[in-house]
Amino acid sequence: MKNNILSTRFILKLVLSFSAILVLAGVGYTFISFYFSNKYFFETTQRLHSNLAQDLIDEKFKDAHPFDSTGLVNKELFGDIMHDMMAVNRAIEVYLLDSKGHVQYSVVLNHDAPETKLKQIDLAPIKKFIADKGSHYIVGDDPKDLTKQTVFSAAHFNKEGREGYIYIILAGEDFIATRSDLFSSYFMRLGMGGSILTLIFATILGVLAIWHLTRSLREIIYAAERFREGDLKYRIENAEKTDLSNLATTFNGMADTILADMEKIKSIEELRRELIANISHDLRTPLSIIQGYIETLHMKGSQLSVEEKDVYLKTISKSSEKLSKLISQLFEYSKLEANQIQPQKEPFLINELANDIHRNYSLITEQKNIELKLSMDDNIPLVFADISLVERAIQNLMDNALKFTPIGGTVIVQIRAMEKHVQITVQDSGPGIAKENQALIFERYRQTKVGQQKEGIGLGLAIVKKIMEIHDSHIKVLSQPNQGTSFSFELPVHFNQ
Repeated sequence: MKNNILSTRFILKLVLSFSAILVLAGVGYTFISFYFSNKYFFETTQRLHSNLAQDLIDEKFKDAHPFDSTGLVNKELFGDIMHDMMAVNRAIEVYLLDSKGHVQYSVVLNHDAPETKLKQIDLAPIKKFIADKGSHYIVGDDPKDLTKQTVFSAAHFNKEGREGYIYIILAGEDFIATRSDLFSSYFMRLGMGGSILTLIFATILGVLAIWHLTRSLREIIYAAERFREGDLKYRIENAEKTDLSNLATTFNGMADTILADMEKIKSIEELRRELIANISHDLRTPLSIIQGYIETLHMKGSQLSVEEKDVYLKTISKSSEKLSKLISQLFEYSKLEANQIQPQKEPFLINELANDIHRNYSLITEQKNIELKLSMDDNIPLVFADISLVERAIQNLMDNALKFTPIGGTVIVQIRAMEKHVQITVQDSGPGIAKENQALIFERYRQTKVGQQKEGIGLGLAIVKKIMEIHDSHIKVLSQPNQGTSFSFELPVHFNQ
C-alpha cells in the first residue's frame, strides 16, 4: 500500500510539473505571438506605404509650394493634405520638417505651445529609410512623444531653394492606443481559450504518457518491494530492453551482489564455526599436555628421577612453543586480514635472504635427517618487496615442507631469474596433495588432510597467500599424490630509475 501511495504521489508530481510547464509555455507563446504579430503589422504597414511621402511630394508640391511668399508654412495646403490622408486612413499623421529635423508644421500639433517649436526629429532613421527606399523595417521618432518610436514614411524635397522633409507617421498615437487595447483583448481571449483547451488535452495526453513512461519505474519499485519482502531471487525480466535499462540492470546487478554477499557471509559464518572448533581443538591439546605434566610434577615431583623431570619439562616446553606459535599465527593473520600491515617495499637481494634461511634451517633438517638443498641462478637481480614479509612467507613454506617431508626426504629451495620477475620455489618430497584439496589449502580456517595427517588449522599457507596479495602476486601449487609438492611465487625485479 505504501508503495502504491509513493507511486501515485510521484506520478501526481510529474503531472503537476508537466501542467505548469504547459501553462508557462502557453503564456510565453501568447506574449511572443503578440510581439511578433505587432511587429509584423507595423512592418507590413511601412512596406505598403513606403512611397507615400514621395508620392505626396510629387502630387501636392507639383503646383503648390509648402511655404507662402512670406516664408511661412502653407497651412492651407497642409490642412488639405492632412484631411485627404485622414479620409483614407485616420492613423496617418503628416509633418513638415526642415533640413535639420525641426518640426515646422502639422495639423495634429498645437503650434502655440512653446515646446512644439523645440521638437526635433532624429534624421538618421529618415536618411537610412530614404537611402534604402523603404526596403527595410525602420522606426523613427514620434513627434507627439519623442520618447517613443513608430513606423513612418519619409521623403526629401527641395522647392525653390527651400529644403526639408515630409515625415508621415503611419500609425499615430491614438491609433496605436486603440489597436493595442483591441489587440491585447483579442490575444488575451485567444491565449486564455487556447491555453485552457491545450492544457486540458495536454494533461490528458500527459497523464497517459507519464503512466506509460513510468511503467518501467513501477516495475523496478515492485521488484525492490519483492526483494525487501524476502524474495531474493526475483529479478526484472529483460532489464536491458526496458525504458530505464540502466536502472533496471543496476537493480538486478545489485540484487545479485547482495545475494552473493549473503551467501559469502553464510560461508564465512560456517568457516568461523569451523575455526572456533579447530582452534579449540588445537589449543586444548597443548594446554592439556602442559596442565597434565604440571599436575604430575606437583603431585609426584619428589618421586620422579632427574631424567623423568627433565623429560616432563621438555614436553611442557615443546607444548608451550606449539601453543605460542599457534597464537602468533592467529594474531598475524588477523592483522593481515584487517589490512593493518602495510608492506614497506625496498630493493634487496633475494639470494642473500635465501642463504640466511638455508643456514637457519640446516640444523633443523639435520636433526630430522632431511636433506636441504639451495639452487640459485647466477646474477640474481634485486627484487622490490617487503623483505620481512617475504622472509615470513618463505619460512611458512619451509615449515610446511618440513612438516610433511618424511625422514630421509629432501627439501629444495630454488631461486630463478626471469625477464621481469624472480621466481622462488620451495619443493618437498612428501606425500603430495590430492587434486581436489589443492584449491582448499590456502583458504583460511581450513584443515586439510595430507597423506594420513591432519595438522593445525591451515593458517601458515593462508598467511603466505595474504602476503602475496599485498605484493600483487600469487602463490602457485604443483603436486601429485606420492610425488611431493612444490609451492612457488614471483617477486618483481627492481629496475634502476
